[in-house]
Amino acid sequence: MTTLRRRHPINIWPAFVDATASLLLVVVFALLLAIMGHLVLSTSLTDKEDALIRLGERIDKLSEELSLEQAETARLKETLAIRTASLKETEAVLETSRLTLAEKEELLKESNLTINEQQSTIAEQLDVIGKLQSDIEALTALRDRIEQELQQSISQREDIKQKLQAESELNLRNVAQIELLNRQLQELRQQLSALTDALDVAEQDIADKQTVIEDLGERLNIALANKAQMLQKYRSEFFGRLRDALEQYPDIRIDGDRFILPTELLFESGSAQLGKSGKQQVKQLAISLQDIAAVIPDDIDWILRIDGHTDKRPINGPVFYSNWELSTARAISIVEEMVKFGIPARRMAATGFAEFHPVDPANTAEAYSKNRRIELKLTSR
Repeated sequence: MTTLRRRHPINIWPAFVDATASLLLVVVFALLLAIMGHLVLSTSLTDKEDALIRLGERIDKLSEELSLEQAETARLKETLAIRTASLKETEAVLETSRLTLAEKEELLKESNLTINEQQSTIAEQLDVIGKLQSDIEALTALRDRIEQELQQSISQREDIKQKLQAESELNLRNVAQIELLNRQLQELRQQLSALTDALDVAEQDIADKQTVIEDLGERLNIALANKAQMLQKYRSEFFGRLRDALEQYPDIRIDGDRFILPTELLFESGSAQLGKSGKQQVKQLAISLQDIAAVIPDDIDWILRIDGHTDKRPINGPVFYSNWELSTARAISIVEEMVKFGIPARRMAATGFAEFHPVDPANTAEAYSKNRRIELKLTSR
């Protein structure tokens, strides 16, 4: 007996649905991964573009700063040229002053120059030297400031270079700009080096000129000393003649370079009017001075200084209200009297010292008498 088996159809739909769903999930997941990757890449590219923009702005700013430095360097060159011209003019002046002492004395005789004019020339030269030194200090300060800014620029350049090297694949043009900056910085260094050399040369010139000035000043001091010795000779002769003319007055004395007369020989107490005896003594003084003045060389600018002194006792009268007024008035009276006897007014000076320069500080009648005095001093102006 044949057994009949019943055949059932195979249903594959559930398995197909499951496989399709799984495949769909995989596709969706892959799409999600692609979208996320695209977002991350877009964000990274945006950041890179922002960084490049900021870097470009920084490079533009650095270029502007370099342009300003170049302009400043040009101005510095112009200033240096002006200073160099001034130095050359000063050198020409100093070259003229390198004459020997004998040549200067001959030139002085020919042009009737005075020692005061030589001193004025030296003062002007010293003033020029001072101005040049000030200019050098200013240029040195400017050089230091440029060097500091250069160091800052170099530091900034190194930072930019590192960033550009890290991102060279993204922007090759920035590398070329960095190279340009390097060349510009190298040129700026060369300009600073040239400026430093120029400053060194200027400082050496100043030192040489200062040596010439010192030599000229030493020669002038020697000439002044010679004039002072000559004046001392005439002063001694003048005091000797004056002493002989007034030998009947033992209170008159010579103290160093001063001829001292007691005021009692010339004025009444508290008065600035010369008496008869005082006028006679002033006349003797004027005669002696005229004899000496006739032999004093014209290039000695001599002057007779007449100093009035009082004692410390205060004065309070209807004419003079202080010892200042009394001492000054007495000196002026002597000057006016000597003018009457032919002594030029420009050769005399009247000063009053009141009681503030006593020869004897004691509070005695003898000390008071010593302090009331007229001092004569033959000196140079």
